Amino acid sequence: MLSPCNTTVDGSFREQVRHGTTTFPCACYYDDLSKGDVPWHWHDELEAAIVTEGSIRVVIGSEQFDLNTGDGFFVNVCALHSCQGLTPKGCSLHSLVFHPRLIGGSAESSFNQNYVLPIIQNKGFAGLRLDKGFPWQKDVLDAVEEAWQACTQEPAHFDLKVRYTLSMALSMIAEHMVSIQTDISIKHQRDSERIKAMLQFIFDNYDEAIDTAAIARSASVSESECLRCFRATIGTTPIRYLREYRMEQAANRLTNSQASIADIAVACGFQDVSYFTKTFREMKGVTPKAFRKEEMEKPEG
Repeated sequence: MLSPCNTTVDGSFREQVRHGTTTFPCACYYDDLSKGDVPWHWHDELEAAIVTEGSIRVVIGSEQFDLNTGDGFFVNVCALHSCQGLTPKGCSLHSLVFHPRLIGGSAESSFNQNYVLPIIQNKGFAGLRLDKGFPWQKDVLDAVEEAWQACTQEPAHFDLKVRYTLSMALSMIAEHMVSIQTDISIKHQRDSERIKAMLQFIFDNYDEAIDTAAIARSASVSESECLRCFRATIGTTPIRYLREYRMEQAANRLTNSQASIADIAVACGFQDVSYFTKTFREMKGVTPKAFRKEEMEKPEG
């Protein structure tokens, strides 16, 4: 069944959505990135996606890729990733999120040993860009598209079709694993764990007066290492990320609560309402009051 993407995360940015069912652990989604980005998150499942319109930027671990229509990407289990649209209108993708056991079955099976474990046990492999210009990657994209169409339309025996085509996609990725990336430096793996710890600290404490030093301490690193890790992994500074996260929380409260703008400012870590209003306008293009009015006037559905 096709569903719109609705990424919700916990304090460690682990996605809370259940993908598929116990008997068929796979779900298909569509994203209209012109309406909003897919925020930083990770999950226990594998993910394969194709850009259906426009251009997007996907960040997987410490790698950033700009993709055009027809390109795609693959995300390994537990890899931190995000997506944003690069075209203001007509920017979309569709994706499949599936548990490794859909392909591998039992732990002892040859399917699991030959095609699943080489991918999910490679801790240095967060994911990859799928470029339609490379023949084997185009074959992966075609397999993903077949699986997505079967999962969406649910014809007779669609579950067999989804499992088969995703199995073929994984087998090609596993076959090219050496040429893709045999291993990433320990430094990149360490960065991934540190950034998860620091993002969780921001999630838990964004309403407090925190600074770079506090964020760095949450991962037991220096301020300079904190700055380097944020730039290498997310492409921004910790303070800018904190400010953006606070703005998203404020926008959510403005839309879904009747609290005053002053109370929302304080709840999101701003003691100065004027500074909150100025920052909100810089990031959202409108004042908090105007934003709330626009959201209230939007038609439901």
